[in-house]
Amino acid sequence: MQSVSQIAKEIVAREGGFVNDPDDPGGATNHGVTIHTLRRLGLDVTGDGVVDVADVRGLSRAQAERIFIEHYFERPGIARLPQVLQASVFDMYVNAGANAVKILQRLLRQMGQAVSVDGVIGPQTVAAARAAAKAAPGHIADAYGIARRNYYLRLADRRPASRKFARRRDGGKGGWIRRAEDFIAPRYHLSEVEFSERVASWG
Repeated sequence: MQSVSQIAKEIVAREGGFVNDPDDPGGATNHGVTIHTLRRLGLDVTGDGVVDVADVRGLSRAQAERIFIEHYFERPGIARLPQVLQASVFDMYVNAGANAVKILQRLLRQMGQAVSVDGVIGPQTVAAARAAAKAAPGHIADAYGIARRNYYLRLADRRPASRKFARRRDGGKGGWIRRAEDFIAPRYHLSEVEFSERVASWG
């Protein structure tokens, strides 16, 4: 079983280096850590008294890993979830914040669990996740990964500027979709034809 540190290293590798895409609501980002996160945490990487793009550029992989473990795994309480869900929820929390938990909570409701959709991992969500994992131990991780993929697709449906993150210029699966499918068994991956049909309405 992977350690939290190993998962964090994989997330940093998956996120890539410095980008400042005007179509990304996160703004300037390095190793998956946004400028908004640095400002929220008050992390002045360069020590010049101002948290700006230079701090994002100067962020090291090790610093990003520590931020993820402390603020995106430990503080939200992801360790309280069934182990089979932890890596995917952790990865999604880095990418989408509390929406990662809301996706899980909506899935749990679909599976018949009584849980509020509030983005908080409280006792109710922990109990519901454990019950669902016990009832479907071989499927819960795939179900969550598919729910992640659907979240990205619906987001791109609503926001044309985000479609480039879900679909490459050549029409293939973009980073968002490949990221979700990293946590889904291959038999549940969309085929290239299925993906093309799903995004055909985007033009």
